[in-house]
Amino acid sequence: MLRKNRLFTPGPTPLLPAAQTAMAAFTAHHRTADFRALFQRVLADMKEFVGTQNDVLVMACSGTGAMEAAVSNLTSPGDKVLVLTAGKFGERWTGLTKAFGCNVEVLSAPYGETFSLDEIRERVTREIRVVFVQATESSTGVRHDVQGIAKIVRACGDDTLLVVDAITGLGTTRLDVDEWGVDFIIGGSQKALMIPPGLGYCAVSDRAWQRMETTKSPRFYFDLRKERKAAAKGETASTPATSLFAALGAALEFIRGMGNGDLRKGREVLVDNAELCAEMTRAGVQSLGLKLFASSPAAALTAIHSPDGMDSGRIIREFREAFDAVVANGQGEMKGKLFRIAHIGYYDYLDTIGILGALEHVLARVTGTPVEFGAAVRAAQEVYARAAAGKGQLVSA
Repeated sequence: MLRKNRLFTPGPTPLLPAAQTAMAAFTAHHRTADFRALFQRVLADMKEFVGTQNDVLVMACSGTGAMEAAVSNLTSPGDKVLVLTAGKFGERWTGLTKAFGCNVEVLSAPYGETFSLDEIRERVTREIRVVFVQATESSTGVRHDVQGIAKIVRACGDDTLLVVDAITGLGTTRLDVDEWGVDFIIGGSQKALMIPPGLGYCAVSDRAWQRMETTKSPRFYFDLRKERKAAAKGETASTPATSLFAALGAALEFIRGMGNGDLRKGREVLVDNAELCAEMTRAGVQSLGLKLFASSPAAALTAIHSPDGMDSGRIIREFREAFDAVVANGQGEMKGKLFRIAHIGYYDYLDTIGILGALEHVLARVTGTPVEFGAAVRAAQEVYARAAAGKGQLVSA
């Protein structure tokens, strides 16, 4: 049969066609009125997408670049910080904070698990300058309780900042940045925004801006004060990724259209879409006797235990060879032990049904045991039917 390459990975994710067209067509120089108009419109819309009144900056970098910017701008060498880690990307916070000379305290949860709020409460003291955490740990498919963590941090006072890596969380999870008091939240273009990698973005609170005036860590490209000053004039401090900004503008218009002209409502529909695709996927895989890996599963992706005794690489390979579908292996210590199917951004009902139907064939081939064809699809359809009865909505082109 003809095979279409499809991504079911937690980033990069499938590209929005309108964004691809906008990116290919855009040729304006970055120091012109045309680009300034696009740039200012995108920054304003990004506030709606993130759901904040704080300043939002968009930079030419990966999400990890924005993570580094958080550390370099908000800490000084020797500062005591708390890293909450439960997977590969939590470990990235540990590496970054140590690289900038912080005195790093680490609270770990096992892969697949999340944190006890009581344990966090014991660790967050006035000596802790910054708390770093993921909204969604995409290496394990776990969703952390950002609201609960924020409440603990805010009770400690304004001298302790909360930094949230929401690279896979924004657009898949409800995050009330301002109400909860998140000081620095990070996203990436290649996730729910449905465009290629290359833009990292962040929303920065007044507390965080004040901290930057006293911190001593080295920074140059990621000096956010320079970026903020340039943004106030409708420009970037360095050469921007102009075509990606055009794609971002188109993606934000698409999301606004999902909300019938209201970008905030469109964001809510996008989150609902991820939640529904995730629920359908969880029901489908469990109907086949597979076990979910995450104790608190995220909407961004579903992490699934490989069948007993089987390296998950065989499943990944069979998806690719049989259907040209790309699903993700486990990361770190879980490589070979689980596989991950994403629902971030430009996924819909047919994508979800299709990957579950393919999974049935993949399992039959790699295990050599009978599989009840249609079981996963039926379980997902039943979830969708219940949501449709309650007026649930999925992404549509």
